[in-house]
Amino acid sequence: QVQLVESGGGSVQAGGSLRLSCAASGPPFNSYAMGWFRQAPGKERALVAVISWSGGSTSYADSVKGRFTISRDKAKNTVFLQMNGLKPEDTAVYYCGAVYRPYSLPTSVADYDYWGRGTQVTVSS
Repeated sequence: QVQLVESGGGSVQAGGSLRLSCAASGPPFNSYAMGWFRQAPGKERALVAVISWSGGSTSYADSVKGRFTISRDKAKNTVFLQMNGLKPEDTAVYYCGAVYRPYSLPTSVADYDYWGRGTQVTVSS
């Protein structure tokens, strides 16, 4: 059974940085795409960034391009989200997702089969 555990959330001022981690356990994660999504109060869960199983392909929401970087350590089954230049509108619960996809880079919430419980990120102005 796949388990995903997020960590690294917290409260920062605008312009600050945070690094989120998602530790995966269960079956070997070869061929699993993984992604970060976020959900603000009153809004639907939405894409932040996704990364292919190899780490060679990534995709970002327009709102975070140039500020956030997704990466993965395949040996440790861990995915990271480095967030720089944080803005108050980045405030949300951030979720890690995983799905078996050896040949594509899924960007929709509906594509993902496994989710962590989320970690809160709060950015104050």
